[in-house]
Amino acid sequence: MTVKRIVANMLTAEPGLAKPFYGDIFGMHPVMDHGWIQTCAADGDPAGPQLSFASEGGSGAPVPDLSIEVDDLDDVLRKVEAAGLAIAYGPADEPWGVRRFFLRDPFGRLVNVLSHSR
Repeated sequence: MTVKRIVANMLTAEPGLAKPFYGDIFGMHPVMDHGWIQTCAADGDPAGPQLSFASEGGSGAPVPDLSIEVDDLDDVLRKVEAAGLAIAYGPADEPWGVRRFFLRDPFGRLVNVLSHSR
């Protein structure tokens, strides 16, 4: 299993307000926009550093603190279950093309573990 990217997620009622600040000041531009979540990347490069701004976590879930994209979600899920960790949401196949689940890290942060559908 390989971690492909890690994105910090920030709760906000208006995700679109990120562009003037993060775009104009830091050169980050939207690489994903579903209305309820907007992800900005450095220089608009989807492989570069990213931040997400969300009014909800999608599918009625809360906004997670972090999103960690992996190449093998089932492998991570097996490790989580073997460790006896509680799943807070999912696993679920979402309509926007990801399979994911949420769990809490040792610090109480909500972590969204996801893999894009092929």
